[in-house]
Amino acid sequence: MSIQRVSSKWTKTNIILPNPLLSAYIPETRLYAMEHLNEMLAVYGTVYIKPDNGTYGKGVMRAERLTEPLPPTEEGIIGERTWYILRYEVETHTFENLEDLHRAVSHRIRKRPYLIQRGIPLLHHDGCPFDLRVLTQMNLRKQWETTLIIGRVAAPDKVVTNHHSGGTVRFFNELVAPYLDVKEAVRLEQKLSKMGERVAWQLQKRYPRLREIGLDIGLDQQVYPWILEVNTRPAIKVFSSLPNKSLYHKIFRYAVGYGRYTASTGKPASAKKKA
Repeated sequence: MSIQRVSSKWTKTNIILPNPLLSAYIPETRLYAMEHLNEMLAVYGTVYIKPDNGTYGKGVMRAERLTEPLPPTEEGIIGERTWYILRYEVETHTFENLEDLHRAVSHRIRKRPYLIQRGIPLLHHDGCPFDLRVLTQMNLRKQWETTLIIGRVAAPDKVVTNHHSGGTVRFFNELVAPYLDVKEAVRLEQKLSKMGERVAWQLQKRYPRLREIGLDIGLDQQVYPWILEVNTRPAIKVFSSLPNKSLYHKIFRYAVGYGRYTASTGKPASAKKKA
């Protein structure tokens, strides 16, 4: 029986939100519209605009709203200047008003469904933002188990962190060490592990043939974890280069057990997409 996949980020968000143990970790997310863009930029200052169906960070944009005070007029009126910045890949564009920003975004997304998500001010490593990938798999006992938590550091000037866009893999402890002591880091790791299993369980209630997920977790300036995205076809073989070969062998063994790979060839088995 094939593994179920869930392509739509909007669908996954709305399945997870009703769970009170998870909803506090999901940044505000809406379907893209100029009205929503205006409202969320006014509240958060920065938002991410991402395709509802997309992988490897393709098509992701970051929009920012900036202001500065203007000199008082002769009548003593104090105003402010507002402008907008749009970033994607390594390009940066500036707009004087929201309408021009919206036109530029609309030109890039065309008729495809896109989402707007609250921008999380991520922690940095060597001057570049990073996030965490929490890999949760169905183990050989048919139970959800988080098998890996690893960090991904964005390439300079890139909007996303994944390795397809030049991001580099770093160990969890290395990334959080400047922000947490050893005990705090252990507690966070345990929390993320449980979070991955809860998200998997919540999604599996709707999609019973789900067998693996990858959570993209962003840590804000208070080291609070936010679920940025859930991938139901997470990268696995990219972790074969980790020094701990026994860990990768466990991950791969689980993937063979639920049918993603075949043991004899090590090649992917077929999988069925849904939603």
